[in-house]
Amino acid sequence: MTLPVLILAFVTLQRLAELVLARHNTALLRGWGAYEVGARHYPLIVLLHAGWLAGLWYLAVGDVPALPTDFGWLVVFAVLQLLRVWVIATLGPRWTTRIMILPGEPLVAGGPYRFVSHPNYCVVAAEILVLPLVFGLVWYGVVFSVLNALVLAVRIHRENTALRL
Repeated sequence: MTLPVLILAFVTLQRLAELVLARHNTALLRGWGAYEVGARHYPLIVLLHAGWLAGLWYLAVGDVPALPTDFGWLVVFAVLQLLRVWVIATLGPRWTTRIMILPGEPLVAGGPYRFVSHPNYCVVAAEILVLPLVFGLVWYGVVFSVLNALVLAVRIHRENTALRL
């Protein structure tokens, strides 16, 4: 098994596990009285992320050498995974892939939220650029970064509007 296959298998399994956790947490939050906002753009986010990962499988496994072209970017990606875990651990059962509003509860202000308002989006945006760079796919990282920025602009606006209510 080549290194690109191992890396992409890890990312794929990670994302699938996160979807299971997100579904579990969303159900918990709904049980606690939370409601979702921005559901209309959620399928677009899913499509964007699934397309990004599927494209990486196609391009990184088929068109590049068996080893990543830049191990420095692989180290950066590994650090991003640690930041991802920090975000998820900080939010605990409040972490989900949807925008869930839990009335009466204060916003999380610890962990990475001490430094930035939306650390999860920062990590995801960096991952969307960095993982393609691991395989020398600069153009791919740039294209999906632009698409992700467009979707995040809508999502962050919707989330910030809902959180101000």
